[in-house]
Amino acid sequence: MKNKDAFKCNCTTIHQDIIDSVRSNMPSGEDLYAVAELFKVFGDNTRIKIICALFQSEMCVCDIAKLLNMTQSAISHQLRVLKKARLVKNRRDGKVVYYSLDDEHVKYIFDQGLAHVNE
Repeated sequence: MKNKDAFKCNCTTIHQDIIDSVRSNMPSGEDLYAVAELFKVFGDNTRIKIICALFQSEMCVCDIAKLLNMTQSAISHQLRVLKKARLVKNRRDGKVVYYSLDDEHVKYIFDQGLAHVNE
């Protein structure tokens, strides 16, 4: 039980100045909720693979499905989730719809996560 005790504080003093300072600098509850939802989207292995593929090139659903050895339906579902989260965007060229990363922030978030797991 020693590890459990490592998360307990043995003092009874409340440091109100620290609490007030931290509280005043925290983002709004709505912003924190939005960040949590964003990270949920990153919490799926298939979506991470799609994002990684789109670093290399814009791709259509058929190509992504072939690359990941999945059905077009499964890829389309994941792309809808990614698009709703504003992580990917699409453009139409005739009958073909191409997907790409929405902006450089997506790559930055991914790269930071990869750097963290490789530390």
